[in-house]
Amino acid sequence: MSTTSQSLASKRIDALLDENSFVEIGGNVTARSTDFNMQQNETPGDGVVTGYGVIDGNLVYVYSQDASVLGGTIGEMHAKKITALYDMAMKMGAPVIGLIDCAGIRLQEATDALNAFGELYLKETLSSGVIPQITAVFGSCGGGLALVPALTDFTFMEEKKAKLFVNSPNALDGNDVSKCDTASAKFQSEDTGLVDFVGSEEEIYAGIRELINLIPSNNEDDMSYEECTDDLNRVCQDLENAVGDPSIILSQISDNGVYLEAKAAYAKEMVTAFIKLNGMTVGAVANRTEVYDGEGNKTEEFPSVLTSKGAEKAAKFVSFCDAFGIPVLTLTNVTGFKADMHSERKIANAAAKLTYAFANATVPKVNVITGKAFGNAYTVMNSKALGTDMTYAWENAQIGMMDAKLAAKIMYDGSDIATINEKAAEYAALQSSALSAAKRGYVDTIIEAKDTRKYVIGAFEMLFTKREDRPSKKHGTV
Repeated sequence: MSTTSQSLASKRIDALLDENSFVEIGGNVTARSTDFNMQQNETPGDGVVTGYGVIDGNLVYVYSQDASVLGGTIGEMHAKKITALYDMAMKMGAPVIGLIDCAGIRLQEATDALNAFGELYLKETLSSGVIPQITAVFGSCGGGLALVPALTDFTFMEEKKAKLFVNSPNALDGNDVSKCDTASAKFQSEDTGLVDFVGSEEEIYAGIRELINLIPSNNEDDMSYEECTDDLNRVCQDLENAVGDPSIILSQISDNGVYLEAKAAYAKEMVTAFIKLNGMTVGAVANRTEVYDGEGNKTEEFPSVLTSKGAEKAAKFVSFCDAFGIPVLTLTNVTGFKADMHSERKIANAAAKLTYAFANATVPKVNVITGKAFGNAYTVMNSKALGTDMTYAWENAQIGMMDAKLAAKIMYDGSDIATINEKAAEYAALQSSALSAAKRGYVDTIIEAKDTRKYVIGAFEMLFTKREDRPSKKHGTV
């Protein structure tokens, strides 16, 4: 049990963890600095509560900043408590969860505080890919502290009161908070993509608990496989009607509908989510052209193209899955790259990052082509050429260089409509059908949409013992 008085910081920990499971570490630590009348200030815990507990029986380490102590500002001892927590978590191989509510750097401690920030960044960097790191922003998270959630794997943000920024909205040239609140949860989730999940405090606690139950505790954890209570051969009727919104497909094929989408508000044309297949967590990446609400009404529509934001979003997600041994499933439905001046500034770099992430990943990889798969955008989306282990295609999928009619118009420029239509039909059969791709070995099996669940589960079962090496090197540079 914690010995800390029930501050808001400790109440947040209690709300997150299993009841009576929290054990505090370093509760008697206080600030060492006496400059600028600091000796007159009480700094219980130096403004941060640190310790460990469990979430549904899973060991986690937690720190929660206490805004009632010098605004929760980070000073030397404040940061040392957090870095010590990281050291313990790395030894035990357990996730670190940070609950952020901080006025920033402690000015009275100057260079000591700056050094403390650097030490915290170092611990996060060393822990990256070894243990999961999760942050939840409940109050202010500004300046150098904004790097803390950016260095973690997943960030939650309270929808109304939380603020996340490097420079405050009013400090930006030509802007003020009335024009654009760049520190808001809406901006950080929809525009920057830094925040994965937005909601109330209660929704954040529930979301973190759900996430902890879906991901491994560390990069050597053999995953906490659950017994599957769903029918492994369950037929999923009418999946082809949801080809535009793969979130529907993924939730349908997942065990008992388990589905947790990350960065749902950012680059909506690309879905990144965790699902369960035969009791095993799988990371899913999918192209999206439509969004439907809970009542089945179409709320948004996108071109079937790969965007720079979508590619970067997917690349980071695939890299996380690969680091922690989580198999990857892709649902491919893309006709090319987004073509406009803004996209052209970043699309090559972003597509290269996604290409690298898929090609570099050694976890089991399965691709299902659900719609159109054209051009290099298809190649980038976990294609056979990049090393995916199994590729399936729905019966009506189209795979090739481009739309058959467009190809015919280019090849037979100047011909009459009848000739164009004839050659388009011929091209579709010979070059852009799922069957033609299967004949060339680029598709392993053509399947009915309704049987997607059982085929994907079968593939991942077969790939369970997969071992694949990469050339020896320090690290890649993409």
